[in-house]
Amino acid sequence: MRLFSDETFFQMRWAGVRNMGLIFAFGIIALLGLMALVRLAPIEPARWHVSPDVTGAWDSVLREPGGARLRLSQSKGAPGELLVWLDALAQETPRTARLAGSVAEGRITWVTRSALWGFPDFTTAEVRPDGLYVHARLRFGREDIGVNAARLEDWLAAL
Repeated sequence: MRLFSDETFFQMRWAGVRNMGLIFAFGIIALLGLMALVRLAPIEPARWHVSPDVTGAWDSVLREPGGARLRLSQSKGAPGELLVWLDALAQETPRTARLAGSVAEGRITWVTRSALWGFPDFTTAEVRPDGLYVHARLRFGREDIGVNAARLEDWLAAL
């Protein structure tokens, strides 16, 4: 005994496939919207181009949730020269651009975006009499899975 005719069964199956297609399309649209939100969200330089609050050991990267900090001592070079060097290195880092500041100002903030999503991370370096202070941090979320610390470690290794 059959509950449905072949035609009814086909129509019910096709409706299920069509609904799955609509759900998939909606998911793709939502994902693209989230990516656009991350990439196109306005950046306020005044919020990110602030004096770094860095403590801890000299010449080593201090990892923290959502970022990392680094203090370069004068044993690595004059703070002003270190900033010139760091600016050149940052400009060569993929997906990194200067957001605010200059060598003449003594403070520079760069924005580095992740390859796939374009999540922005901000790195600020400031010249002080005793050394160069650097703070790298994320904008969205709480955890950066170590990318900011890795970038600072790469920059430190290039010194």
